[in-house]
Amino acid sequence: MGCHGGFSLDDATRRSWYNPEAILQNLQAGMVFMDIGCGDGFFTILAAKKVGSNGKVYAVDTDASAIERLKQKAKTEDLKNITAKAGKAEDTVFCTQCADFVFYSMDLHDFADPAKVLQNAKQMIKPNGRLIDLDWKKIDMPFGPPVSIRFSEEKAAGLMRSAGFTVADVRDAGPYHYAVTAKP
Repeated sequence: MGCHGGFSLDDATRRSWYNPEAILQNLQAGMVFMDIGCGDGFFTILAAKKVGSNGKVYAVDTDASAIERLKQKAKTEDLKNITAKAGKAEDTVFCTQCADFVFYSMDLHDFADPAKVLQNAKQMIKPNGRLIDLDWKKIDMPFGPPVSIRFSEEKAAGLMRSAGFTVADVRDAGPYHYAVTAKP
């Protein structure tokens, strides 16, 4: 179980909000996936299973205890294709042009410098890769981060464009979330 903004963020809760398999539907065996702001690894673990032993998953989060929980989950599930570290996304470039997917789950608004985080993504992503931001709709609801700090779909897409990405798709991802997909 993870914690995001002071509320429970367990697997069952997430699955009641959106379909993670649909969000990762284009992720295939052998691909490289970056989970930026991974928390305790909900999407990291799903991605590691999808990319398989010939794929690779990189994960970063500022919460060192969440990274330790992620590493324990990976060990329990015998997933050896995950590299996880505690650190700031603004300071993290795992590799150059190696990622098939760079992924943000409900956290683009949390970064001190979202523009820098997206510039780092631009360095890591392959020319044919995809950037996905799954994020909170900017509407009132009884949970989640304050509406005032959330990014609207337009703002998230605008930040991606400013970082040199082309927005390919903006869609609803359940009642509380949206997903913006972009390409380099």
